[in-house]
Formats: sequence, C-alpha cells, structure tokens
Amino acid sequence: MKKNKFKNIAGLTLLEMLIGVVISSIMMGAIYTTYTVVNNSYSQVTERAKISRSGRDIVEMMMRDIRMAGFKYMLGTNTLGLPNRSYLEFVGGDTTIAESHDPIIIEKGESALGPAEGSYSKIEIQGHPDEGSKCCDRIHIVYDDFNQNDTTQPYKRYKITYYAAPITDGDGQRYAAYKSLISWSQPIDSESGTWVDNCPECYVGQKIRDHIVDMEFVPLDAEGRVLSPLPRPGSDTAARDNLYKIRAVDLIITFRSKSNFYKFKSASGKPRYVKGLGDRGHDFDDTKLRDSVVVTIHTRNIGGGI
Repeated sequence: MKKNKFKNIAGLTLLEMLIGVVISSIMMGAIYTTYTVVNNSYSQVTERAKISRSGRDIVEMMMRDIRMAGFKYMLGTNTLGLPNRSYLEFVGGDTTIAESHDPIIIEKGESALGPAEGSYSKIEIQGHPDEGSKCCDRIHIVYDDFNQNDTTQPYKRYKITYYAAPITDGDGQRYAAYKSLISWSQPIDSESGTWVDNCPECYVGQKIRDHIVDMEFVPLDAEGRVLSPLPRPGSDTAARDNLYKIRAVDLIITFRSKSNFYKFKSASGKPRYVKGLGDRGHDFDDTKLRDSVVVTIHTRNIGGGI
C-alpha cells in the first residue's frame, strides 16, 4: 500500500490568507495614519519656526533702532577744528510729526485715538481675511551720529520710520512692513536745515517683512505704565511733555504664514482669534497660521536735556 507523500506538507488555507491580508491592511493603515500625523505636526512646527525666525530678525532690527532713539554725539575737545558738540538745529515742541526731531513718536491711528491730533487713518483692505483689520501702528525714531570725514556736515541726524502698507498679488491681500531712513541736511555754516531722502545712506519704502497682520507699539514710563496721552508733538501740552518720559516701548508684531496651516477653515460663526496688546486683536477664518512676537525694548538715550 502506497503512503500519501503530501500528508506532512504544511500550508495556508484561504481563510488564513484572508485573515493575514486584513491584518496587514490594518497595520498599513495605522502606519500611514501615524505618518500623516507626524508629517502634519512636522509641517506645523516648521511653519511656526519660520514665522518665529523671521519675526526675531525684524524685532532685533527694531530693538537696535529704538535703543538708538535720542542718541547725541559729543566729540569733545579735538584737533580737527570741529565743534565739540552737535550744532544741528533741534525742531520739536509744537511742530508736526513730519518736522519733529523728538526721539520717539508713535502714531496709533484714528481707530485708537479718535480724531486726536497726531493720529492718522489706518489702511484697511477690503475683504481682508482678518475681520475688521486695520494695520498698523507707525513709529518714528530720531538719533544723531558723526562722520569726521564729511567736512560739509560732520554731525549727522537720522529719522527711521517703521510702517505697514497693503500688498495684493497672487498670494492674496495682506500687509507688509516697510522701513524708511531720511537724514537732516544742515551744513556746518548754516543755522537751519531740512529733512532729505537723497543722502547716500538714505532709503524710502524698503520692504523688510511680508505677511504682516498687525504691528503695535506702546510707550511706557519709568514705572512701566502706559503713557497717556500718547506722546506726540503738537498743541497738547501733556502729550508733548510725555515725549521725554518714554523709558521703554512694548512691541508686538503678528505674522501670517504664507502656506496653509490648518486643514479646515474655522466653523461658521466661530472665527479663530489672535490677541494683541490690551483689547486689540484680530478674527480670521481661513487656514493660515497667525503668531505673535512680543518684546519690551528699553530706551537708553531719552531723558534729561537736549
């Protein structure tokens, strides 16, 4: 009698193969889901890091300039035949913001000040995704410098202005931050001068950061209290006196991501919200990320006589 030679050969039944396929499918689905979650988390962290990195760059620039506000150069006794201190005319007091040489002037906009003197009309983009968005505060910074190689005007004075303006292109409607630098022109043999924007180091409207949501500056006194009324030149004596009480400036800049961050828009009637200083904030319902950088910048050259 012949023995069945296939009796001891092992194998899989159809049912076992189907069970294996199902288990493998579940494992692959779990792996893909885990990959998707990790990849999305990585993308979000990367996007936040981009905003934070570029935010630090512009904040460091502003910190450097604000700390220079009010700086006066004194040459002292010298063999160059030059005045031992600045001879430049100082224009302040009840002048306009455009003419003023005061160290720091912040313009909050009519939305914050009402029709107050020194306010300006903030720019609003129609249909901007941030509900009721009006951007942004402006800050003017004045400081002195010196160049002994310039025999016409060795003592220098500069005014830096940070502001924002709207942009509309293929990336949608948004704001960008800009910086301008102008110089006070007053030759050594003149008793008065004027602001000019055509000096070798001058520039006007240089874009320094795209995708800005808001930019806010708040002046503080020596006790860390918000100065009120807002320091500015003009006929308001209290506001004018506060110009030289500024000891620090609270700065908050809110940025928007270029690419989409959230998977879905916010639910109807429940917009996302980004907080500003005080009661200031912005609602939005798109899929972009908003993030803020907040810093307090101490002024070092404001106070005392001119």
